[in-house]
Amino acid sequence: MTVQSPTPFPFASPLPAQVAFDRAELGLILGLYGRMVAAGEWRDYAMSFLRDHAVFSVFRHTAEHPLYRIEKHPRLHARQGIYALVGSGGLVLKRGHDLPTVLRTLERKLIRPIS
Repeated sequence: MTVQSPTPFPFASPLPAQVAFDRAELGLILGLYGRMVAAGEWRDYAMSFLRDHAVFSVFRHTAEHPLYRIEKHPRLHARQGIYALVGSGGLVLKRGHDLPTVLRTLERKLIRPIS
């Protein structure tokens, strides 16, 4: 006698294999990255697309820990927000549902007073 394993519910949507930034999100992130490179603040970046979140890491020097991580956690859409800006020490600097609002924290660092 063979026992068959139960089949998954036929109407359930499968989980995505990985989370990624879409074209509009990458356009915003890479636009900010280009401005920061032109200002001499950033030099390198890395992207990681995992099963539960996506990460865009920014480096001042390639052999260092990332200065900032821009993270996308889709499961947090009903709570704190999908996007998070994490500092080099692991401290969450900003969370939100809107990527431009989260990135605005880094835009402020680009504007410097002229003395």
